[in-house]
Amino acid sequence: MRVLLKARLDTEKANEAIRSGTLGKLVQESVEQLKPEAAYFTTDQGKRTAYLVFDMQDSSQMPVIAEPFFLQLGAEITYTPVMNVDDVQKGLAQLGR
Repeated sequence: MRVLLKARLDTEKANEAIRSGTLGKLVQESVEQLKPEAAYFTTDQGKRTAYLVFDMQDSSQMPVIAEPFFLQLGAEITYTPVMNVDDVQKGLAQLGR
C-alpha cells in the first residue's frame, strides 16, 4: 500500500543531530531503506518535517521505520494511506456505474 509518512522532528533533538552530524545519516538511511517515490523536507508548525511517500508491504514495518525517528529525533509520526492518479482512476472504475 502506498503510504505517506510524516515525521515532524523535535527542534532540540534535531539541533543536536545536526551538530553531531547524525541527522543527514538518519535521513540517508531512511531513504535507502524505504526507497520512496517522493521525499520532501519542509517545516510544519515551525518544526523540521519530512514527508516520504513509499510502498509499505506490511504493517509490521511501521515500528522499524518509525523508531529511529522517535528515538533519535523525538519525532511525531503519522502514516496515511495515499493514492496517485492511477489509483484513483482504478478505484473510480470499480464503482460500477
